[in-house]
Amino acid sequence: MKLLTAACLAALLWLTGCASAPNPTSGSPEAATSSTTGAATRPSAPRSPMTLTLGGANPLQPIAAAEAYSRPVAQLAAPSDIWQRIRSGFAMPDLDTDLVHDREQWYTARPDYLNRMTERSRKYLFYIVEELERRGMPTELALLPFIESAFNPQAVSSAKAAGMWQFMPATGTTFDLKQNVFRDDRRDVLASTRAALDYLQKLYNLFGDWHLALAAYNWGEGSVGRAIARNQKQGLGTRYVDLSMPNETRYYVPKLQAVKNIVANPELFRAELALIPNHPYFETVDIPGDIDVALAAKLAEVPLDDFKALNPSVHRPVILAAGTPQILLPWDNATIFKRNLETYHERLATWTAWTAPSTMSVASAAQRVGMSEYDLRNVNNIPPRMLIKAGSALIVPRLGALDNDVGSRVADAGQLALAPEIITRRTVVKAGRKDTVLSIAQRYKLTVSQVADWNDTKTSAAFKVGQSVIVYLPYQPRTPSLASPSNSGSNTKNPPPRATVSNTSSRPTRQPARSAAAPTRSTPAAAPSRRKH
Repeated sequence: MKLLTAACLAALLWLTGCASAPNPTSGSPEAATSSTTGAATRPSAPRSPMTLTLGGANPLQPIAAAEAYSRPVAQLAAPSDIWQRIRSGFAMPDLDTDLVHDREQWYTARPDYLNRMTERSRKYLFYIVEELERRGMPTELALLPFIESAFNPQAVSSAKAAGMWQFMPATGTTFDLKQNVFRDDRRDVLASTRAALDYLQKLYNLFGDWHLALAAYNWGEGSVGRAIARNQKQGLGTRYVDLSMPNETRYYVPKLQAVKNIVANPELFRAELALIPNHPYFETVDIPGDIDVALAAKLAEVPLDDFKALNPSVHRPVILAAGTPQILLPWDNATIFKRNLETYHERLATWTAWTAPSTMSVASAAQRVGMSEYDLRNVNNIPPRMLIKAGSALIVPRLGALDNDVGSRVADAGQLALAPEIITRRTVVKAGRKDTVLSIAQRYKLTVSQVADWNDTKTSAAFKVGQSVIVYLPYQPRTPSLASPSNSGSNTKNPPPRATVSNTSSRPTRQPARSAAAPTRSTPAAAPSRRKH
């Protein structure tokens, strides 16, 4: 027994010696002295089982007692609110300019606006901060949606930038944000945040400076690059504050800096930040198949507006599981949704997608899918006097042969393509000498069968001189001239000869467009990049 006790004491003394032995590389005063004077250093303590490694890093080294007082101590408790967590991750250099002070005053003079923004942000901030920390990025960037959209995922700018992070259509496509008739991922909380942080990382790697990266996010990387090149050519500075840029971009970083200053020290600015706990607001939940938006909110026991705020990318009354397999729900409601879904045995979706087999009028499409023309227009946002082009995907009732979930091809790439509906008017023209059905059709760019049908004759028939021939020609209402008769240059004494075409009916008639060239509603041509991105 005595031998065992002695052995334990010896081992304890040996371990204590290992822990207290100084290490020349630890930064202690002794190590610094020996390294600067060239004196021989004491041999390092032998390794023991207490010499640990962490994640494959270098072995943990003992430190002197005096050195422990000079090192920061990690907090044992997590930050109590999200603002404290954001402050602890600030890593961008501060900007101190007159524009920053101007924006500080602007925000603090509008406490109601500041409160609305911070209240709106409580749904998204925790997730954004988590993503920034996971990537090792400055947490100031979590405040960028304050500047971009006031944390409104449904925001759309005059330049058609959309979502919380305000992506232009072309840039969104570059970063794999789907934009189709069923959803717009530029508004999606998870997808748009991923794309925005990818883009910001790319810009930082390109310019090596966060202020320049932010300027490029707003103005475009090409514009910032050219501004830097101009300054280099003129021997000027190339920092953010040195560049000549549009007013919007000049104020962009100062706005973010002003919000950062208010978050860093709200008491100084007499601002009250909404209390946002440091825990997840939402949870991601899988859906078993297509489901109506209203039903999903009902099963989760969440107000419809709150559901749409977490799932803003969906802009039709149904969520297509092939394209959007998950939904976001408030943390507690996610469990409620799963429980209610298990006991719900009725149809989950009353809507599906239908692809138009050919170009047709809205009335014809509505008749095919068993809807009224008004309802089809309303649910698919089809404006008046437009035709539905072949291959277009429309939301229709899930009935009969259309009672099925939508496939991934349509869910990911479905588009609504529209063409202007040509409005024609019944017109009577006088046949000339040797006029036939063929010559009339060629003159007015019609088909022979159309002219023959309208006049109840054969396609090979000829008309008598002066015979009235019925045709339907495109109608465009004339814009009244603002010039007075006296200034119009017309000669009332000698009126122009009578026109050969006389309109016998004022009621326009809609005819299907024959031209294949027509604009597409849901896929506009890529506009020039907004000064944003």
